[in-house]
Amino acid sequence: MKETVKLDRALGLWSVVLFGLAYMTPMIVFGTFGALATASQGTTAMAYLIASGAILLTAISYGVMARVYPVAGSSYTYARKSISPSVGFLVGWAVLLDYFFLPMVIWLIGAAYLTSAFPDIPAWVWIVAFIILTSMVNVIGIVFANRVNLILMLVQFAMLAAFVLLAARYVVAANGAGGLASVEPFFKADIPFSASVAGAAIAAYSFLGFDAVSTLTEETRDARRTMPKAILMTALAGGFIFVLAGYVTQLAHPGFEFASVDAAATEIAKAVGGDLFVTLFLATLVVAQFTSGLAAQASVGRLLYAMGRDNVLPSSLFGRLHPTLHTPIFNLVLVGIVGMLALTMDVTTSTSFINFGAFLAFTAVNVSVIVLYLKGEQQVRPLGVLIGLIIPAVAAVCDVLLLLNLDSHAKVLGLVWLVLGVVYLGYLTQFFRVAPPEMDFAE
Repeated sequence: MKETVKLDRALGLWSVVLFGLAYMTPMIVFGTFGALATASQGTTAMAYLIASGAILLTAISYGVMARVYPVAGSSYTYARKSISPSVGFLVGWAVLLDYFFLPMVIWLIGAAYLTSAFPDIPAWVWIVAFIILTSMVNVIGIVFANRVNLILMLVQFAMLAAFVLLAARYVVAANGAGGLASVEPFFKADIPFSASVAGAAIAAYSFLGFDAVSTLTEETRDARRTMPKAILMTALAGGFIFVLAGYVTQLAHPGFEFASVDAAATEIAKAVGGDLFVTLFLATLVVAQFTSGLAAQASVGRLLYAMGRDNVLPSSLFGRLHPTLHTPIFNLVLVGIVGMLALTMDVTTSTSFINFGAFLAFTAVNVSVIVLYLKGEQQVRPLGVLIGLIIPAVAAVCDVLLLLNLDSHAKVLGLVWLVLGVVYLGYLTQFFRVAPPEMDFAE
């Protein structure tokens, strides 16, 4: 029998934007500050500015595609309908690498913070607790998850603002009001621009998730109008937050040497706010990880639902919604089970799974816009050559460069996963004799 349970259209523009920001986790600017400052040799603000430019170009393409195809599935759906079913499948397969493992990385980082604060409690306890709590909230439903997300995001924004203000006060106390007008977080005469570009490759990871809001399309009111705005606003808001926070934090700690690169944010927090502020800061970082994990798990659950509904994955498992809660419970539980792999992995290893799929998906979305423009698609062609051709072409080049700048370990793992996808696609299509199942666009 055909599935008749539908996703609830309960989200407005600001709810979707908040989910996107929660997925990105604005507090990540502090969690990764040490690594980014080291890579960019103290030009963190410029690294974020470069990354913001590349991401905003891609966000424009996501907005175009969300207007043309206002359904769940994100880059998977876009590439499938505009390029080919086989390409769409491989893009979706690559995105699974990103979406599946991102919640696990988030839970790992949160557990690491808690373990540092409570060394007597094993890390596995925190990991399991994260997985159970986020799964329960998401299973209950998108409306409840949205309410929890709103509260937690307000806490996160309050701490982010407090950190920036305390850092600014610290800079003024040390160098006067003029110290806040320094260009050094953007440019240093003795630092090559290539260092900022290298930093941008890392900074771009902070934006991963701005596109995830497109997986909530079928739960968004007036999606054709709301979703393009939400995607662009999420990327813009993220870029503003990252550049501003990176700028002020770099001023508070002008160099790029730390007692511990991984704990750089807590080192700076103690300098600008003292012991009490450090305690509050660490607590908020944990809250931020929970918020991000909540949004990440929700997004991958709905991506799997789109692929299951399409029979690319077994529809009896992945394409079903709970008749009362209207949530893809099997998918959400599966993400939680995969997250248990965090018990045997570290942050570096698990993070390496993510980046390849994300940049490949970004590239595919930009190419999708170009293909539709060249085909004369009625909703794309009128946008003109700038949005339909030039911007997505430049964005695609930027995304490929970011992909090529990943470390070799990430590229190898990504290619292995892609090869497995080709093998599964061959099985699914009877060794490429038939096309993969078509997406059912009936809501």
